[in-house]
Amino acid sequence: MAEETKKATPEVEAQDAATAVVEAPKAEPNPAQENPEKFLKEFNWEKYEEGIEVVDDKQLEEFENLVAQNFVDTLNDDVVDGTVINLTDRDAIIDINAKSEGVISLNEFRYNPDLKVGDKVEVLIDVREDATGQLILSHRKARVIKAWERINTAHDEGTIVNGFVKARTKGGMIVDVFGIEAFLPGSQIDVKPIRDYDQYVNKTMEFKVVKINHEFKNVVVSHKALIEADIEEQKKEIIAQLEKGQVLEGVVKNITSYGVFVDLGGVDGLVHITDLSWSRINHPSEIVELDQKLNVVILDFDENKTRIQLGLKQLTKHPWEALSEEMKIGDKVEGKVVVIADYGAFIEVSEGVEGLIHVSEMSWSTHLRSAQDFVKVGDKVDAVILTLDREDRKMSLGIKQLTPDPWTDITSKYPVGSRHEGIVRNFTNFGVFVELEEGIDGLIYISDLSWTKKVKHPSEFCAVGDKLEVVVLELDVEGRKLSLGHKQIEDNPWDKYEEEFAVGTKHTAALTEIVDKGATVDFNEDITAFIPTRHLEKEDGSKVAKGEEIEFQIIEFNKDFKRVVASHMVIHKEEEAKIVKKQAKKAAAQADEAKPTLGDANEALAALKKQMESGK
Repeated sequence: MAEETKKATPEVEAQDAATAVVEAPKAEPNPAQENPEKFLKEFNWEKYEEGIEVVDDKQLEEFENLVAQNFVDTLNDDVVDGTVINLTDRDAIIDINAKSEGVISLNEFRYNPDLKVGDKVEVLIDVREDATGQLILSHRKARVIKAWERINTAHDEGTIVNGFVKARTKGGMIVDVFGIEAFLPGSQIDVKPIRDYDQYVNKTMEFKVVKINHEFKNVVVSHKALIEADIEEQKKEIIAQLEKGQVLEGVVKNITSYGVFVDLGGVDGLVHITDLSWSRINHPSEIVELDQKLNVVILDFDENKTRIQLGLKQLTKHPWEALSEEMKIGDKVEGKVVVIADYGAFIEVSEGVEGLIHVSEMSWSTHLRSAQDFVKVGDKVDAVILTLDREDRKMSLGIKQLTPDPWTDITSKYPVGSRHEGIVRNFTNFGVFVELEEGIDGLIYISDLSWTKKVKHPSEFCAVGDKLEVVVLELDVEGRKLSLGHKQIEDNPWDKYEEEFAVGTKHTAALTEIVDKGATVDFNEDITAFIPTRHLEKEDGSKVAKGEEIEFQIIEFNKDFKRVVASHMVIHKEEEAKIVKKQAKKAAAQADEAKPTLGDANEALAALKKQMESGK
């Protein structure tokens, strides 16, 4: 009967029952009404299907109602509850209150190794009848369907679900919720940043379903949402009680380059880097660390109290107020360089108390340089207090005051006319600054660089860092000025050239360059003479060519202006003049020899008279 029962279907049952109605005797008692459970249990399906046992219309109607109430419709995809009635080595036999029992592979219960007879399980009818007429059930599919129903309900109603953190993945964690793998983003684990994700693996936690993608079957859960919900009330209470100047305990939640975020119990406040310490710091991590508990004072907040400005240093007395009253101008102090600017360096003489050493107070030198040439951040330096203003909390310091002023005995160390060696420190358009020693600078005017070279800019003559020999030309003690000369270390060669290249002297040299309105010729490394164009004319009327070696005569020499003018033309013109003069002298001599006497004149006159008379 069992096999026939398994093959029976509702369609066949309904058809057979309808046929049996015609033959049912009306007078027989109705066992279905008396004991429905017993009737369903003892009902002979085989006789009913063969038409041997007849059921009248009323009994058939009651029978159909009983079937509908007690048997599962195997045509739908609903998840139903079943009971484990037997366990084999491979399968679990499940009673779902159908006409036959169903079978589920034990592989689907691997998550539940303690499965036993009598346990209630959720199942889905997978196959109504296999080749042997067996009802095949699925527990895994039922769990999935039920899980999605529960997840959808939890998402719609905002209820809390339990989940098992299975593993860590990129950007978060994988969580098992009702048998479905959900994604827990790293940002949704806690309200504070998480540095160690592994601490949550293999833990069961409470979550809230925040997003479901039905198309891709993705679920996103959040643990942070539960925490935020818990602290929201605390946050409202804290915000309502906030007052400026109030001191609260908090926990360092995050550290940035510009400050520290502190959790005040659900409300975050920012301690700016300038409010962490009275001393200068480069990064907040020098003062605090993550998860550190500390007291902070409320400095300010906006109208909605969503931005809270906190302070840490304000909990201690201002360092200037704690500064010793005995400290005064002229005292020597020791400090550390904390900041360097072009104009000077800030020195921390005690925690939170800084003084400025201007670059002009770092050296006695009047030639200012960058503060970085003297100190660097972190250096410990000694200094002297120059000014002290406790009200404005300002202090100026000096380093050079720790050494004697080099100008004190300047007249004995650098008298006028003395020779020294210095280092080129800087250029100007009009000269060169030379440092003789720290604090003693002198100026060499461009005209005092060389006796012979025409220097347009000092950089043509020397470079910064070069060593130069100098002579002290002038000394102004009150004005702290030294006038130096470099060319004066040697005799003026133009004194010698004044004689060697005097006007009228002749020198042979090659024409160096053709220039505007003339040419130039180099007689030596110092003397370059100018030749006017007309003075380039040679005896044959041609011009002296560039590179042609020929004789020149000096026609002008000016030592003060270092000006020399020469000529080739005057040489052959002078020769012509000499020849003309010589010929004139000879002609005069000949004329003297041919001059007539008085007697000759008388004879000539007589002859002339005779000639005239005869002609008449």
